[in-house]
Amino acid sequence: MFVDRVEIQVSGGRGGHGCMSFRREKYVPRGGPDGGDGGDGGSVILVAKQGVNSLMALANRHHIRAKNGTGGMGSGKHGKSAGDTIIPVPPGTVVIDSANGLILKDLADGETVVAAHGGRGGRGNTRFKSATNQAPRKATEGQPGEVRQLTLELKVIADVGLIGKPNAGKSTLLSRVSSARPQIADYPFTTRFPNLGMVQLDCDRTFVMADIPGLIEGASDGVGLGHDFLKHIERSGLLVHLVEPLPADQTDPIENWKSIRQELSRYNTALGERPEILVVTKCELPDAEAVATELEQVSAREVLRISSVTGSGLPTLLNRIADTLLAEQDAKPSW
Repeated sequence: MFVDRVEIQVSGGRGGHGCMSFRREKYVPRGGPDGGDGGDGGSVILVAKQGVNSLMALANRHHIRAKNGTGGMGSGKHGKSAGDTIIPVPPGTVVIDSANGLILKDLADGETVVAAHGGRGGRGNTRFKSATNQAPRKATEGQPGEVRQLTLELKVIADVGLIGKPNAGKSTLLSRVSSARPQIADYPFTTRFPNLGMVQLDCDRTFVMADIPGLIEGASDGVGLGHDFLKHIERSGLLVHLVEPLPADQTDPIENWKSIRQELSRYNTALGERPEILVVTKCELPDAEAVATELEQVSAREVLRISSVTGSGLPTLLNRIADTLLAEQDAKPSW
């Protein structure tokens, strides 16, 4: 199961208490204080780890607690500090403090964030010894760990995002050009969550492609889980917009393209300006060429024709994607 949003509470471990103790050896008449410090409590740390692609492991863990530090003891023995609790999450996870909506970290691969700090250990009475107080009867308690309510939201990171209406052929295309095996069926909304696939053209050119669930009119207002799907498009550097020439719902392909473009701009202005490659799918159908020609006239842009069933046009599309990604990379500032 793919889970891209969870609410969890995280608690750092409590620090161990400091010890109040005095030396009482037979031949040490003035032994003095020897209480040790308590150990620090463990922290809860989130780490973005490659290979983790869902928040499913956290879906049923409503409260994550780090271990407590142990208390100090006599003979100057300090308590043991607790180890940190490490929680692996997918790269692209946004960590949000639910109390104030503050984004703590947007985790890229290998990055970490301390979600809840552990409490410091208390001080033993040895720490309070001085020239004027040689037998202190004071020790401090360990501090409680930090407690936070967090929202973890996953936004898929991909070089290329496949967008379009339901049944436009996104999943079929991804399955043809990568080893990904998304669910494919002849009814709308087959894809309920993003699927990622690695596309390798040759030894030097590879990119990650994401199959985004189909968008419908009103998606920017949350219709049809629109917000859940649109957020995944934000991380795609290049959009490949697939247009079906003969939609099963008898809608106009050109109006479908316009509708998706409007929803992208309404959700996020930057998405409307994102580089886009226009593609008419299922070009083996008789009306596909006429739709592609009309789309070129309306958009004033080149429209590629492909068929994921026959393989027609796929090499051209993949090379166009690779060239566009390379051009975008070269255009970025070097600092």
